[in-house]
Amino acid sequence: MRVAVISGGRSSEHDVSLASGVAVCEGLRRAGHTVVGVEIERDGLWRHDGETLSLTPARGLLGADVAFPVLHGPFGEDGTIQGLLEHLGVPYVGAGVLASALCLDKVVFKDLMGAAGIPQVAYAAIRETRFRRDPEAVFAELERLRLPLFIKPARLGSSVGIAKVAEVAGLERAIEAALDHDPLVIAEAAAPGLEIECSVIGNDEPLASQPGEIVLARAEAGRFYDYEAKYTPGGMELVLPARISSTARDRVRRLALQTFLRAGVTGLARVDFFVDGDAVLVNELNTIPGFTATSVFARLFEASGLPYEELLERLCRYALERHASERAHSF
Repeated sequence: MRVAVISGGRSSEHDVSLASGVAVCEGLRRAGHTVVGVEIERDGLWRHDGETLSLTPARGLLGADVAFPVLHGPFGEDGTIQGLLEHLGVPYVGAGVLASALCLDKVVFKDLMGAAGIPQVAYAAIRETRFRRDPEAVFAELERLRLPLFIKPARLGSSVGIAKVAEVAGLERAIEAALDHDPLVIAEAAAPGLEIECSVIGNDEPLASQPGEIVLARAEAGRFYDYEAKYTPGGMELVLPARISSTARDRVRRLALQTFLRAGVTGLARVDFFVDGDAVLVNELNTIPGFTATSVFARLFEASGLPYEELLERLCRYALERHASERAHSF
């Protein structure tokens, strides 16, 4: 199979995406596939083998049988690249346009999960226009969530732009920092318990991995699962199996599948949870989780008996199956 691996991108997660792309390329080659690398520069320019790449609708992408985007954040995980690949007519790994856009927007995602009755962390949306017009009203709304709060750009990943706020005096600074990345910010209440992650693959009948537990290497006061912990070797430990009850384990896997299907995701995802005893709360769903050496997604499936190369193989096959299924219908 000829696979076009797309990495880089315009978002602040550019470097993380490049690292993910290298790992995916190496894994696909080990699995016997022909890999063509596509790097998207920070300014949005597409390159292949150092040359600028021109794209023509309905003419595919470098003769690839399937495209494998490993683009994190805006302009990659938000449905924009997925829409472009639809126009090119090439099957691609991962969620489609709508599910990608929905899941990257943490506010829309949580609104949908709330409407479906899925248990989750309490939250509030902060829109830049309203914050500029009436910041005191925003602060008053945040009081019901209680401190500490996590302030995040609503449409980024990899813990970019996130701050943990323990005192009211720090709220404005944290919101301003998040607004540097996104005009929509989300405030989330702190949740007790363990940070648990569960990987999901498949289309209409998805498969959930065994859950893993995130343990920080340095657990000092105020520390949380930030960018440094995620991408610095030794920054965190993934405990497998997670040290949770069998009841909580079953709930995590069931909710991971329910969340995946409710959001209309296909291909792959990583669903993040907080688990306190037998109580399980959904935090968020990532449609293009990291594939670096320290990333959790593949490690969870490896611990579930699915090696990295076979995992990549399945993801490409799911992409081809979904593409064929969708093209069987008239528009």
